[in-house]
Amino acid sequence: MKVIITGSTGMVGKGVLIQCLEDNRINKILLVNRTSIKLNNPKIKEIICDNFLNLTNHEKDFKGYDACFHCMGISVVGSSDEYYKTTTYDITKIITDLVFKGNKNAVFNYVTGEGTDSSEKGPIRWARIKGKAENYILQKGFKDSYMFRAGIIIPEKGIKSRTKIYNLFYVLMRPVYPILKLLPFITTTSKLGNAMINTLFFNYKKKIINNIHINKISFLS
Repeated sequence: MKVIITGSTGMVGKGVLIQCLEDNRINKILLVNRTSIKLNNPKIKEIICDNFLNLTNHEKDFKGYDACFHCMGISVVGSSDEYYKTTTYDITKIITDLVFKGNKNAVFNYVTGEGTDSSEKGPIRWARIKGKAENYILQKGFKDSYMFRAGIIIPEKGIKSRTKIYNLFYVLMRPVYPILKLLPFITTTSKLGNAMINTLFFNYKKKIINNIHINKISFLS
């Protein structure tokens, strides 16, 4: 299988990338980044684009992939309304269109977040924008698509968050990781990556996926 991954320089995307590198079912990975991840592996091809609004210039590179794992995202904290909309919806729309044009039979997985508003009418602006992005993907016409509304994610395999306050939280919580990992509503970067991959081989009825679903899908075999 050939997959596209966005956001592989971040905690979630890097976790998905590691699982794809370790899984023999994945033989080619296209990374779409603003800055290079600087990782040499025969599976990897990397596109560097400093402005994702110009990604259509790379249209030919998106052809023929079986899936896109869209893990790119920003925090609403500290972001202007316009920048958040551009990054969360406008760029997601561009990537969705490129993947669909490259292969209508692809599976598209999008990492959103708990509290996303599918109605696009709720009082919280970021949730409406996320919901709009989700709805665009779900209605596009892919072979399948899943919205990963992840909650608490425990980083594994040396992965760190790029957000300092999150890293502090993870450092403080590390002593209780073994207990937290037993809770069904908490997932890990490894389980999230495995769940992403398994959606290519198993059809899961629910398309809005929370941590409990992520953990279940990660163990499908």
